[in-house]
Amino acid sequence: MSTTTVTTALIIVLFSLLLAAESQTFSTSLPPSSLRLGTQKLTRLHFFFHDVVGGPNATAIRVASSPITNTSATGFGNVVIMDNLLTVGPESNSTRVGRAQGMYASADLNNMSFMMVNNYVFDEEKFNGSTLSILGRNPIMSPVRELTVVGGSGVFRFARGYAEARTYFLNETNNDAIVEYDVYVLHY
Repeated sequence: MSTTTVTTALIIVLFSLLLAAESQTFSTSLPPSSLRLGTQKLTRLHFFFHDVVGGPNATAIRVASSPITNTSATGFGNVVIMDNLLTVGPESNSTRVGRAQGMYASADLNNMSFMMVNNYVFDEEKFNGSTLSILGRNPIMSPVRELTVVGGSGVFRFARGYAEARTYFLNETNNDAIVEYDVYVLHY
């Protein structure tokens, strides 16, 4: 193959790449009506979160710790991954509405407070397959804690709002807990 042919082919390939790169866009402004979102709704969800950290059926498992976790009064640096049951009532055999999947970590040197990063995955009929993403600081010794709803999917697409958490039950021997949640979410 001649040098001219190779050079011509290289120029054509480079020009094609340049055209392709210019024809692709990263961002496009759209009117909200293009998504056919409809009317915004406010939904209140009430459920119980079962955090089982002890025994053979644990749903919350410590996966990491810091060099000071075991000597810290707050367990600082403790990281837990969870797949916790969500139910209508406080009993574990109450009607299941979904799972809380994510993590929490002890992130305060002075007070018992967790950084929570969770997806609440619902399997109750009306919300089956929908999720809410909840993020925030959870000072677990406070009677009422407020966490932020930062998004969602399915029925909860474009969700925003907040969740109130209240400890319903705490087993001080093994730290299993049942937490009552009221979630207020705006969505389309």
